[in-house]
Amino acid sequence: MELLTANHSSYPRVGASADEQALRRTIAQRDRGEKTDEDVRAAENQLVSLALRDQERAGIDIVTDGQIRWDDPISYLAAKLEGTSTDGLLRYFDTNFYFRRPIIHRELERSRPLIADEIRWAAQRSARPVKAVLTGPFTLAHLSLHEDATASLILSYAEVLRSEVAALAAAGVRLIQIDEPSLLRHLPEFAVARESLALVAAGKGDSELALALYFGDVVPLYARLQELPFDLLVLDFTYSPGLPRLIEAEGSVTSLGFGLLDGRNTRLEDKSEVTRQLEGMLSRVSSRHNCLTTSCGLEYLPRDRAQAKLRHLTEIKELLVGVGS
Repeated sequence: MELLTANHSSYPRVGASADEQALRRTIAQRDRGEKTDEDVRAAENQLVSLALRDQERAGIDIVTDGQIRWDDPISYLAAKLEGTSTDGLLRYFDTNFYFRRPIIHRELERSRPLIADEIRWAAQRSARPVKAVLTGPFTLAHLSLHEDATASLILSYAEVLRSEVAALAAAGVRLIQIDEPSLLRHLPEFAVARESLALVAAGKGDSELALALYFGDVVPLYARLQELPFDLLVLDFTYSPGLPRLIEAEGSVTSLGFGLLDGRNTRLEDKSEVTRQLEGMLSRVSSRHNCLTTSCGLEYLPRDRAQAKLRHLTEIKELLVGVGS
């Protein structure tokens, strides 16, 4: 059985060195009229390159662009769609991060790529496969301000995301991840979530599609997740203490992303304990291809601790391979 390491999604945009602070400094200068949007894009490119380098040096098998260009997981995508504007800041779940709430004025329309060009740019500069990450339709809809029924908006977001997934697949992206943290907060709406995610999955072509759930207990939903048209389920174990026992008892026909390392805690987990948990669960997963990752994106950590978490993933994988040899 193959176990790969993967960066979950985001990566810190600010670090201790001058290079790692260049984007924040350039944005401030742009806002004062001293720099241009083109200067900001150049600084973003530089920081994406640094994020890719950090992941590769940590030995990560599947990397991301770190979502360096994203202001937040909600408005960055919604603002690129026709029929939207943005409102004030709201707290993003129970984190200390905030997002600008989209306001929906009319039917959503995708008239330009959302992230396909950015992922293509990163892939050209990475020695490792680059995973694309999109916030899912269920979460986008629940965190938007609108007058229509939520179910209608979820499906509207799903349609535009299906087009983006198709564009990513056409660009040769091998793995596309859909993040749906809101689903764990609205379990009675699973039927419309399933319909919307099936619509998104219809655009994946030959690419593999992952569903990432975090910031909530996945145990009550686990059995139903196996029915979804996804190739990989990326699960947050920090909110789900009963999940390892459930997987050992029920197994999984779908590949799993084991989010066993806390993406919001600077503490490094005990490698032997994580290895023990993985051994018990992997023996019950039918798929031969699974991954080890963090519980969520790493933007909530200082950059040096995010680097340490990535190295820890690699060290745990090496320890597991050594135990199994």
